[in-house]
Amino acid sequence: MSQKTSPAIGKIYGLVRVCKAWDVPRSSFYAKRKQSTQGNRLPKKTRGPKPIVPDSDVLGRIREDIKASPFHGEGHRKIHARIRRQGTLVGKGRVLRLMGENGLLSPHRQPKGELNTHDGTIITDRPNEIWATDGVRIDTVEDGMVWGFFLVEHWNAECLGWHVCKRGDAQAALEPIKQGVRRIYGTTGKGVALGLTLREDHGSQYTSEQYRNQLRFWGINISYGFVQEPETNGVVERFNRTIKEQIVHGRVFKNLGEVRECVARFVEQYNHYWLLEKLGYLSPRQVRGVYEKSAA
Repeated sequence: MSQKTSPAIGKIYGLVRVCKAWDVPRSSFYAKRKQSTQGNRLPKKTRGPKPIVPDSDVLGRIREDIKASPFHGEGHRKIHARIRRQGTLVGKGRVLRLMGENGLLSPHRQPKGELNTHDGTIITDRPNEIWATDGVRIDTVEDGMVWGFFLVEHWNAECLGWHVCKRGDAQAALEPIKQGVRRIYGTTGKGVALGLTLREDHGSQYTSEQYRNQLRFWGINISYGFVQEPETNGVVERFNRTIKEQIVHGRVFKNLGEVRECVARFVEQYNHYWLLEKLGYLSPRQVRGVYEKSAA
């Protein structure tokens, strides 16, 4: 309508006049026109002049260089250097792009072995079969980075022990486990937790002799999660994510004492009121109460 000519004055109406008469914002007109023309746009082309040597030739020389090399797993920088010495003037970024698009990058920088879909389960049917432990780091204004260590029951995801400290060594990592052993078994004597398995990662705290000897003293079997597969320690990893989302992210802690108070309050609320789908939307303590009542 805006491009049509007025029969009275012989001039086009114009966009401003038409939008004003129809009480329509011009921004709405431009947005509608942009939406209708997006589908007809031609695909964007790479900017700049066409390269002297086409991609197909460069790719062929890359493949030849890989095949001729006595070594395997070399990166794009070495391949780029060799083909340039042979007279192929090509940029390093272009070699990297072509190798990436055609699966020729160093296999040492890619995950090895068969893909694990993790379609099994690590949840137990009864308590005190598998516990899991892990540590997280939390930033504070006055004390810098502090450690938080947690112990979680695989059966009902209940937090059985926690410890917040400045130095995250093996002794600190043992503290929540000691709390859990004392709470469940009533003592921390030798062999009190025979048959219990503890899942953990390969952190330096968990591989130290002091830590491992203490677990052996209690009779606890050690089960390390697979490297680069946090799903194998997924129960405590999910608890760590929950505590970060609820009390850590978006908050500034003043010091170590403030972190301890906040963690103590959250763990108590979590155990009593945090509803989990895998528990039929019951809290960890509710599930424990039902189990103890049925076993009585």
